[in-house]
Amino acid sequence: MKRLMVLVLLAMFSINSVSACTTMIVGKGATVDGSIIVAHSDDDELMDQRIVYVPAMDHAPGSKRPVYYDPDAFGGKNVRYVGSSRGPGYVDPSRPASKPLGYIPQISHTYAYFDGNYGIINEHQLAFGECTNGAKFQPKQEPGKRIFYSAELSRVALERCATARQAIKLMGQLMEDYGYYGTGETLLVGDTMEAWVLEMCAVPNRKAGLWVAKRVPDDQVFAAANEFRIREIDPNDPNLMYTKDLFKVCEGLGWWRPAEGKLDWLKTVSLGEYNHPYYSLRRVWRIFSRIKPSANFSPWVENGLTNAYPFSIKPDKKLSARDVMDLYRDHYEGTEFDMTKGMAAGPFGSPERYFGPYDGKSPDVASPGRKMEGAWERPISVHYAGYTFVNQARGWLPDPIGGICWFAPDKAATSCFVPFYAGATDLPSVYQTGDTDKFDRQTAWWAFNFVSNWANLKYSYMIKDIVAKQQQLEAVEFTNLPKVDQQALALYKNDPKAAKQYLTKYLTDNANKVVKEWWALGDYLIAKYDDGYVNKPKMAEDVGYPNWWLDQVGYADGPTTYKETKNDN
Repeated sequence: MKRLMVLVLLAMFSINSVSACTTMIVGKGATVDGSIIVAHSDDDELMDQRIVYVPAMDHAPGSKRPVYYDPDAFGGKNVRYVGSSRGPGYVDPSRPASKPLGYIPQISHTYAYFDGNYGIINEHQLAFGECTNGAKFQPKQEPGKRIFYSAELSRVALERCATARQAIKLMGQLMEDYGYYGTGETLLVGDTMEAWVLEMCAVPNRKAGLWVAKRVPDDQVFAAANEFRIREIDPNDPNLMYTKDLFKVCEGLGWWRPAEGKLDWLKTVSLGEYNHPYYSLRRVWRIFSRIKPSANFSPWVENGLTNAYPFSIKPDKKLSARDVMDLYRDHYEGTEFDMTKGMAAGPFGSPERYFGPYDGKSPDVASPGRKMEGAWERPISVHYAGYTFVNQARGWLPDPIGGICWFAPDKAATSCFVPFYAGATDLPSVYQTGDTDKFDRQTAWWAFNFVSNWANLKYSYMIKDIVAKQQQLEAVEFTNLPKVDQQALALYKNDPKAAKQYLTKYLTDNANKVVKEWWALGDYLIAKYDDGYVNKPKMAEDVGYPNWWLDQVGYADGPTTYKETKNDN
């Protein structure tokens, strides 16, 4: 047992930088239109921010499907994959091709899907979301032995499955047969009828991963933020699936004893909350408190293993896709944790808090020897977001029209969501290209990242301009959507291929227009706020700093007289 604990601690402390995402499911009975929503913010610092179209493919009998390493397992790479096995979107002659960790048998036909740092949505409206969690054992990849991480699992499922249940069973089997490496993970899996939460981790002394899955009730909302959310495992619950030897393995490791009662998944395989106290739980509280204020959830709990926040809740009012987008733009505005208030926000109320050497990013809060000099609140919307998407599965429409990925590059609060129909045959090149280490005006991500960064010079002023443009463009999107749906449906009845071509052209023209307008917004902000002034409607208006900030930084102690003064600071 002592040797086992050493292995566990070594594995945990090997993590350097990992994604830190927020993910949500809204059941079809909890949405205003009856769609199922699966949403995700990929808060992965400066990694690969492209959304890439992977086409449907046919494969010869006896073919093998390569399985690749995922940088999101441990961080450190800004390009996730290079090669031709995922279609032309990943071919890059200037970079060395990725090498497989291993292979699995290929099937004769694979579905088209949108790919990011994790799989996003496929042509049959199967949709994914994700967040990283701390786990007791987090081993490195082992070629030929531990070859799957959650991201590659999601891609294989999108290639092969049309329903959430099929996807859960397939991914569970792949973890058991081919091994699992990396961090603990939560994958959200939804289709037109139901949605599930799949949670997984590695364990010592065997390659197979452990996993559990729980269905989200149709009339409820689920949220996760870097901490496992499934708790008691009841073998008689029809809305649960799990590794066939879950109880035996956990008991053998000494992580759970039958005398303790039902196996608590969170408590059994992890040490609780990730990064620092309330890093995860505050976001779950914020989402739940906003969608169900009648429950009066408290933001304060006893510890990271609390049961204060249920697995899912029924919202006071049904949610729309726009409501979910708004949740992803949150910095606790109007609460005691408001990130736009106080000295840390600066004179212009910036909600950003930058990490430094004084911040410990990992491992978990309860890790032995963990010391924290301090901590910032962790909001839902963060400057290191790579992108946010809100997937909708709309079962009343044919799959090519019903599936939508609303995609916003960079930070949701300062970005704009555009609709990408899952039945399209391609995506705009400005969204499929670009590196985070090279500024590029031909890349969508850089347009939104630039505006987000520039806004921090005078956030309380610039955010008003940004939100105005955001609301203007997104209002057009939602106004046009029913018209586009109807036109595509009319075409689909006679010629499904023509409908796909129409949707592809629409989403491409529309997204390119939004990117062009966002670059223009950036140029406008440069001129309007040049040199610290407000230059519209008149030039060089001296707005200075707010009085409360002047008082706190000692403005009154400045040189207002020729007499010698003493400054205690």
